[in-house]
Amino acid sequence: MQELINLLQQYGIQINHSTALIVILAIILLTAIIVHLILHKIVLRAFEKRAAASSRLWLQIITGNKLFHRLAFMLQGIIVQFQAVLWLTKGSDTAAFVITGTQLWVMLYALLSFFSLLDVIYDLSRKLPLASQFPLKGIVQGVKLLATLLIGIMMISLLIGKSPAILISGLGAMAAVLMLVFKDPILGLVAGIQLSANNMLKLGDWLEMPKYGADGAVIDIGLTTVKVRNWDNTITTIPTWSLVSDAFKNWSGMSQSGGRRIKRSINIDATSIHFLSEQEEQRLIQSRLLKPYIDDRKQQISHYNRQHDIAEDSLLNGRRMTNIGTFRAYLNEYLRHHPRIRQDMTLMVRQLAPDSAGLPLEIYAFTSTVVWLEYEAIQADIFDHIFAVIGEFGLRIHQAPTGNDLRDGLGSLR
Repeated sequence: MQELINLLQQYGIQINHSTALIVILAIILLTAIIVHLILHKIVLRAFEKRAAASSRLWLQIITGNKLFHRLAFMLQGIIVQFQAVLWLTKGSDTAAFVITGTQLWVMLYALLSFFSLLDVIYDLSRKLPLASQFPLKGIVQGVKLLATLLIGIMMISLLIGKSPAILISGLGAMAAVLMLVFKDPILGLVAGIQLSANNMLKLGDWLEMPKYGADGAVIDIGLTTVKVRNWDNTITTIPTWSLVSDAFKNWSGMSQSGGRRIKRSINIDATSIHFLSEQEEQRLIQSRLLKPYIDDRKQQISHYNRQHDIAEDSLLNGRRMTNIGTFRAYLNEYLRHHPRIRQDMTLMVRQLAPDSAGLPLEIYAFTSTVVWLEYEAIQADIFDHIFAVIGEFGLRIHQAPTGNDLRDGLGSLR
């Protein structure tokens, strides 16, 4: 300030300290406005126009995250601070106020610029296939949290005029409080590292977690929460740490295998199971799928009965084909000739333990697609055919009596 007063006195202009202070503050303010207009209205606007016209993805991501805008604000603060040191009297209250304010300004926009840089790195990494296997968003949020704590300590130390080391050393006594306040972010950060290291979950995976009502695709993995878009388009939010502490089902293995499992049973009325008669054998042997099976079985049974000198009309001693066994053989051949069933994966038709609902006959196979709509259509077509053809084997589907059954039964008694 004294240099400005001396300079003006050389030209015969007499001013006091108050007037000189106002002039200096006006010069600093005017310089800040000019620098702001040059940076934001000319330089950055020209850069944004070039980025919008460019096909380079990184330019568009940088402009979208306002990285250079925040760097420009930080530069403005540095220029104002430099002017304050140059023009204002060292040690004065005005100089201390302006310099402290500009230092806080620079710290704030340095932090925001760092945030923008992390966002740019995150957006660019999302374009890489390898990045989808890591919970980068949670890691970025964790780094932002640590940077905020660090800058916050530096700002407080600047305001109170103490060394940051003093504040950091005092954090030891507050460790229990900090652990309580930042429990979820700390647990989320650790869980994110575990999910990434063990390849447990990534964006786009089909996650099922009944405890939280989640059954859908993972759309976001954050520091504290994981968002799942359910198949009814609702959004379920799950704490990140719960994916490590609790059990969940990840269907990505099924999607990668290329085959989705069919595992469904039909209940057969046990009273409809019997040995095949000669007429039924002659009718069923007309089936292209059953003819090899029936011919082979008849030869085996005849050879066994002759070897043991058993009369063919003996039901207790001899071997005979049953309608349920023939039906199982038919379903096996039907599935093996089905164009949408994987033949290189497990395929079987098996009996389960009978109960009050009849004899369960289970279809266990894998479709050649994992698309939900196609899978349901294939499964429905298979069971449509089963329900329609089962009567040809003399079998009946078990079901609980309905009102019509009771009405028909009462009508037959009248």
